[in-house]
Amino acid sequence: MKPFVTIVLVMCIYLSGSDSAGMYGKSVVFPAKTANSFVMLRTPGFYGLSAFTLCFRAASEETRSYGLFSYATDSNANELLLWQESKTQLRVEFRSQKSVFILPEMNSLLRHICVTWESQEGEITVWVNGRRSVRKFVGKGRVVKGFGQFILGQEQDSVGGGFDASQSFVGEISDVHLWDHVLQPNEIKTVSQGCLRYGGNIIDWGSTHYTFDGIVAIKDNKDCPN
Repeated sequence: MKPFVTIVLVMCIYLSGSDSAGMYGKSVVFPAKTANSFVMLRTPGFYGLSAFTLCFRAASEETRSYGLFSYATDSNANELLLWQESKTQLRVEFRSQKSVFILPEMNSLLRHICVTWESQEGEITVWVNGRRSVRKFVGKGRVVKGFGQFILGQEQDSVGGGFDASQSFVGEISDVHLWDHVLQPNEIKTVSQGCLRYGGNIIDWGSTHYTFDGIVAIKDNKDCPN
């Protein structure tokens, strides 16, 4: 009698991060270029933004261009995009309107970045560690449309997808907040110091639900200001 041979099939299934609420005191680390590593922020729906303040901390040693922050809608994959064109050039794009700022070199040290914009005059400004850039004007009279998708780590070519590894973010990002109005200079300085007592009313890093996939690490940010 021939002996029985038992064949065991092992199937490895990768389970992405389940829906979780808030990342207060945490950072997201993207360690490598990929076409499938991202964090999806699940925010309450809004109809449109005639003004906004977007703030976050970021660090990257990459010398190529990449997306820092991506918001896509059905009508425009680049409804709101922050794109690092080089180590010293940050492009802010929304509704096909673009403005490029020359800033201190992006490097391995976490820095605090804020972008403010309002539709009435189209005034747009970038702040780095609480210090303001020159004022520029773009998108006068326009509105950033609502009911889209926020993604960290990738640049969207379609809502929630169309990722390209060559455009992916490699580095660390934390403290992402988005308000539907322009914060005052003293508030932005307070945010940069980690002292503001409330988060964004659209994206609040401390309470906004998120999911993630791919090679992503959610780490305690012990250096984050209290």
